[in-house]
Amino acid sequence: MLFNSIDFAIFLPIVFMLYWVINKRGSLTMQNLLIVVASYVFYGWWDYRFLALIVFSTLVDFTVGQQLRKASDSGKRKALLWTSIFVNIGLLGFFKYYNFFVDNFVQAFSFFGSEIQPNTLNIILPVGISFYTFQTLSYTIDVYRKKLDPTNDIVAFAAFVSFFPQLVAGPIERATNLLPQFYKTRKFHYSKAVDGLRQILWGLFKKVVIADNCAQFANMIFDDYSQYSGSTLLLGAIFFAFQIYGDFSGYSDIAIGTSRLFGFDLKQNFAFPYFSRDIAEFWRRWHISLSTWFRDYVYIPLGGSKGSVGNQIRNVFIIFIVSGFWHGANWTFIVWGALNAVYFLPLLLLQRNRKHTNVVAEHTMLPSIKEGIAMLITFLITTLAWIFFRAPSISDAVQYLAGVIDSSLVSIPEIRPSFLFILILLFLVIEWAGRRQKYALEALWLGRPKVVRWLAYYIISMIIFLYGGKAQEFIYFQF
Repeated sequence: MLFNSIDFAIFLPIVFMLYWVINKRGSLTMQNLLIVVASYVFYGWWDYRFLALIVFSTLVDFTVGQQLRKASDSGKRKALLWTSIFVNIGLLGFFKYYNFFVDNFVQAFSFFGSEIQPNTLNIILPVGISFYTFQTLSYTIDVYRKKLDPTNDIVAFAAFVSFFPQLVAGPIERATNLLPQFYKTRKFHYSKAVDGLRQILWGLFKKVVIADNCAQFANMIFDDYSQYSGSTLLLGAIFFAFQIYGDFSGYSDIAIGTSRLFGFDLKQNFAFPYFSRDIAEFWRRWHISLSTWFRDYVYIPLGGSKGSVGNQIRNVFIIFIVSGFWHGANWTFIVWGALNAVYFLPLLLLQRNRKHTNVVAEHTMLPSIKEGIAMLITFLITTLAWIFFRAPSISDAVQYLAGVIDSSLVSIPEIRPSFLFILILLFLVIEWAGRRQKYALEALWLGRPKVVRWLAYYIISMIIFLYGGKAQEFIYFQF
């Protein structure tokens, strides 16, 4: 079920009303059970057969948590942890990477002159498996580390694993943050609900107006890149940069806003990453729930930025390559991750990776010239890396890049959608004005008269209806 669909527009109010009616009767377990049922309906709307995977992961990790409570022997505790890791990563690896490894195994043998005919499978990738797998793993890892007490409430745990607003594309919530919220009685707060609706509105604007419109032109250019000038190819990459940001951060905004309607607080997943002044700041602001997951559960256990220079270089490349591979079974994602590691490494080695931890132009209306140039450079190198993320193969990405750096880069682009330029400019102005908040509309216009606020929301709503692009599936559903 898509957030930007009629189905969800009917589903959400029904669940919302049932949820708060149950709340008045004071049954927390029934309220959590409704969330589980609603989440399974939400997920099963796509393909009910894969509900078994969510149920299986839920039961495995709930049982592991129970056994970790009883186990005192370190060897047994490690065995339980690795059971959870093996089951969850095993399922993820099979559904997402089986054919990738088989195909590359065949190519490796072909390189040495041997032909083999292995069996490949027509595997359907379950929507959201990369997200809920990491979410439930956070539970067993934190219970193993004794940072979290194992739960005895199977209903609350099932609700945590399957919570429908963020089930299929995040944010990837930690058990330490989200699970305890299912233990507490939730009360309806009008101001919290209004804030949630405001964030949903902005998320829809990002997705429907920015991402879906940019997708039409990005697809047109990437699908026939050999026919366009360097300037048009660069514009296509820029369109994709705004597409993926509007698409994914828009989903996160809708997910977080929807959660707030039900009394839950999810972590911020994007913090205006295209206003970053270097690549390290970008990665602190982009897909925060995933980058911090890898930081806490992979990078730091490897040694992080401590130890020898060689170890630091190794850890940086591991974390970025693994992050790239998480996105999909294609060498393009691995190269994309490695390229970001190359961008990041000089900052780490020069100890400049924590230079920009504040908000750009925090106390002024406009950035300084130095900040403006730094943001532009960071955006451009990020956009060039996105080419590998978007291209179907490495050879396509290399040829696309070669086309960008052609002499025709200084020509006028063949494709110039004026209306889209205006929409992107409006989007950037609003994002810039709200960059100090958790999302652009959080506090924007709140100090203004009510009529001004409602007029602004009405205008944004009308832009969504009038200028929404052709509906596109959320990009991160494929991950």
